Amino acid sequence: MQRLSSTLYNLPIFSLATGHQIGVAVRPLINPMNLLIEAWFVTSNFGKGLLLLPTREIREIGRQGIAVNDREAITPAEDLVRLKKLIQIDFQLLDKKVEGENKTRIGRVSDYSTDLESLFIQRLYVMPSVLKLTRAQKIISRTQIVEITTKKIIVKDTEVPETSFFKAPVPVPEA
Repeated sequence: MQRLSSTLYNLPIFSLATGHQIGVAVRPLINPMNLLIEAWFVTSNFGKGLLLLPTREIREIGRQGIAVNDREAITPAEDLVRLKKLIQIDFQLLDKKVEGENKTRIGRVSDYSTDLESLFIQRLYVMPSVLKLTRAQKIISRTQIVEITTKKIIVKDTEVPETSFFKAPVPVPEA
């Protein structure tokens, strides 16, 4: 099942051991190399400093929030050595520029959908810039992504250049 990004922010975290809320998953930590949600940044009454909830600790993501075994699932950032570089990068997908391979501006990421089983981001929803004549949102599959940088996402060009339409055939001179 896929869910939009707006449903992945500010999720309550519940302990299966106590049945009580133990924190709030503020926003996902996204790996820009493969668009995988690796963890969530968390606020909690049980810890101080930068806290994260690694995805391996999650038992279920439902409509009411995220279920974990107990409050030990919420981990201080300094204990997550494997995620250190991702935490430093702090990749933000929303509002990221999207361009075609030929440097054409497509727009900015306004939303994305995530597969809840794998936690891979599957689609990007891109709104064109205000200067574009059409305001239609574009949906870009993860398979169309060519490169992700800190400033932009480059995708395969899918639009046919206007000059290729209705081109008259070139007459062949008679011999």
